[in-house]
Amino acid sequence: MAEPRSVDASFLALPLSALTDAALTRAVDLGCEHADIRVERIRTQTIRLRDARVEAAADGEDLGLAVRVVHEGTWGFAAGVVLTAAEAVRLAEEAVAVAQVSAALNTDRVELAPEPAYPDAEWVSAYDVDPFEVPEAEKTGLMVELSEQLLAADGVEHVQSDVMHVKEQKYYADTAGTRTRQQRVRIHPTFTALTVDRVTGGFESMRTLAPPAGRGWEYLTGTGWDWRGELAEIPEHLRERTKAPSVEPGRYDLVVDPSNLFLTIHESIGHATELDRALGYEAAYAGTSFATVDKLGSLQYGSSLMNVTGDRTAEHGLSTIGWDDEGVAGQQWDIVSDGVLVGYQVDRNMARLRGMGRSNGCAFADSAGHVPVQRMANVSLQPAPDGPSTEEIISGVERGIYVVGDKSWSIDMQRYNFQFTGQRFYRIEGGKLAGQVKDVAYQATTTDFWGSMSRVGGPQTYVLGGAFNCGKAQPGQVAPVSHGCPSALFEGTTILNTVQEGGQ
Repeated sequence: MAEPRSVDASFLALPLSALTDAALTRAVDLGCEHADIRVERIRTQTIRLRDARVEAAADGEDLGLAVRVVHEGTWGFAAGVVLTAAEAVRLAEEAVAVAQVSAALNTDRVELAPEPAYPDAEWVSAYDVDPFEVPEAEKTGLMVELSEQLLAADGVEHVQSDVMHVKEQKYYADTAGTRTRQQRVRIHPTFTALTVDRVTGGFESMRTLAPPAGRGWEYLTGTGWDWRGELAEIPEHLRERTKAPSVEPGRYDLVVDPSNLFLTIHESIGHATELDRALGYEAAYAGTSFATVDKLGSLQYGSSLMNVTGDRTAEHGLSTIGWDDEGVAGQQWDIVSDGVLVGYQVDRNMARLRGMGRSNGCAFADSAGHVPVQRMANVSLQPAPDGPSTEEIISGVERGIYVVGDKSWSIDMQRYNFQFTGQRFYRIEGGKLAGQVKDVAYQATTTDFWGSMSRVGGPQTYVLGGAFNCGKAQPGQVAPVSHGCPSALFEGTTILNTVQEGGQ
């Protein structure tokens, strides 16, 4: 059995204690009720290929420190890149000055919900092979090999492939006595095949369904996903889609695969249950939420089969952490229970402001240069413990559509009216798949859609999907987040023909 990983010695060798003592001592001397410091190092590498040849490679590192304070009930924040005690003192002073200027605009006194102190704590995410320790030639070689496998298939004209991997290291300390060190690794490979109709000039593309994951390089060598198996199937799926008829719009029973449903969860549940949106604080960037706080405990979000959790602890989850950027330990909690809205995603200030008890650990900044904001946990639809397989769900549908893979989407500012497409759509006739159709989108309101969910797949259908690039806040920040879900059946869903809707 492999030895448990530790945070890299090169990160721990930074002057973390000296920076902490300097910043926090100065903040206390200036009368702050609370102060915290973050030191972050984020390394990112991307390799992109076109037709099995390297097109671009980029390797970057972001290193910095941030000081955040609560001074006379108002937030203050400052960040820099020079890791010295003198700079830490200067940042503490600047953060206090920001708080003093902001005090005139502050209408709600900042008070943080209580959290135990973690005086000497370390956490490393679950991965086997650090991608930054793998020789670049080896990584490129595997990407070329997999691309060539796809490119060699009949009908595949071009292949675009890329892999992005990130190592995020973070130190946090605050005046309550918490000191945490964390390291997490994530990876996102994709392969896209393109075919061209030489007669009409039209083209179709199809990419892998493999989600990004909180794993290391082992993900591309067969741990957690069968890449070669999926790449072998894509050409036939692509050929079938080029010949597929355009869908007849109307109402259908919709069986949604986890490779598509994760995104619907992200947009219609994940964002809608961020408490700052529900309270109207996050209104300028992608809107507020229909799931307002007066509906907590009463809103029928979906059918009684709907159970959704927020989770900062899921193994290999992109939003999984040991502690958030306010020193709150990772945890799991209910957001929707038996179809009813019962919880939100909150940070320490929002938890105290609304009398919600302890924070559930949803404060995150995407770098030391940004202030932590309320960000999404791994929000997941739970499978039915003895639920059916995807095939069993399909077998019970007389006339329907089965959707696989995500593509484009649209949702309104309150996370209520939406429209989603996908990568592949199959007709269901008499309980059996009857070939692909194309030009499909499904449309609904959030509560109607989840209220129509009549069957939920079992654990054997559950997949942890997700994305690297969830956007929020101004200035904009991005955060990685996963969403687990099983296959599920939604009755009487409105299906649009996207070509007709586009007036073509």
